[in-house]
Amino acid sequence: MFEFNDRHTRRRVQGAIATGRAADHQPPRRQEWASMTPAEILGHYRPGKTDPLRVLDVLLELFNSQHTALEKTVSHKTRQERADFLRRFFRDLKMKARFATVPDPRNLGDRHIRAMIKVWQQEQLAPATIQTYISFLRGLALWIGKPGFIRSPAHYGLTPAEYQRHEYAQRDKSWTAAGIDIDVLIERICAYDRYVGASLRLIRAMGLRRKESVMFRPNQCVLPFEATGLPIEQRQADRYVRIKEGAKGGRLRFVPLDSERRIAALAFALAVVQSDDAHMGDPRHSLKRNLRRFDYVMARFGITAEGLGATAHGLRHEAMIDHYADKAGVAPPVRGGSDVLPDVDAAARLSAAHLAGHNRVRAAGAYLGVLLARQAAPRAQQEDNTLEASGDKGLPEEH
Repeated sequence: MFEFNDRHTRRRVQGAIATGRAADHQPPRRQEWASMTPAEILGHYRPGKTDPLRVLDVLLELFNSQHTALEKTVSHKTRQERADFLRRFFRDLKMKARFATVPDPRNLGDRHIRAMIKVWQQEQLAPATIQTYISFLRGLALWIGKPGFIRSPAHYGLTPAEYQRHEYAQRDKSWTAAGIDIDVLIERICAYDRYVGASLRLIRAMGLRRKESVMFRPNQCVLPFEATGLPIEQRQADRYVRIKEGAKGGRLRFVPLDSERRIAALAFALAVVQSDDAHMGDPRHSLKRNLRRFDYVMARFGITAEGLGATAHGLRHEAMIDHYADKAGVAPPVRGGSDVLPDVDAAARLSAAHLAGHNRVRAAGAYLGVLLARQAAPRAQQEDNTLEASGDKGLPEEH
């Protein structure tokens, strides 16, 4: 059975973490460390006398479960990715950046950071990857008591094109765009594995993430509008679905049961589960194994970028695109939709962002694309200025 503990997240006061236990929920330490502060523990590992990678392992054991900005823990996935990167980073200082020796993490210097960033530039890493790596290094700096050590990407000579993520979808990643007959394919998957099929129905209807859909408990998450605590002016249905288990950052959200598709997806999920507290994974297996099973079924039916040209996450894109179109009355820009009034677009984007579990309107751009009017306006103004300066009143060159 999956367990999830509600926690109130608070922003961490920036500074050295290595002064004591930063949060009550930090995992217990080794027996021999029980009465020691992180500084005292690290004092037993003298720089120059201890293998740098051993020191890194101690830092990871002490701090890797912690969020670098909020008083909460991070997911196991984030812990693994951060640990893998930091170990690789120190190995690469010698293997790729050609330093004679690997520095103790506490003695990491600006020259080490600059050297590795040059390696990343040569390897042409994606902007999102570089942003993630710099974020992981900021976490390390916080652990060793140097919260301002890692500077902005521009400080290290990176151009915006090298480190700025594309916040807006550049193409339609939905199943429709891949030419998939959604209903037919989901029915085939339901016949093969009803648990995975139920998860896909929930993703399609409510825009859930993979993990959210697997951890969904249909007998426990449905509640009347009055129990949501939402303002009365936001009421869209009599019943809502509570989404928190498996949600990114544990952020709570409510999805109204306001369409036949959502009600049907819930009904199918109820028919699949075998007990009142059951989730959408096979009850005989752990969450980790159920997530692997989900991925296996996706691959078996060709739902990969290399197969049908779409992933399971593309079904979440499908839900966000449909939601926007329903609210705005037109398809979103990523699907070639026509222009729409800014206030209508903003309201539809905010609604889609909330459905996806985000608080910022900008987050919806990853599914919907940039607003056409906002793309065209700066270019049109620039072209007008150019024409006025040159005295040319002809038509601007097509782009």
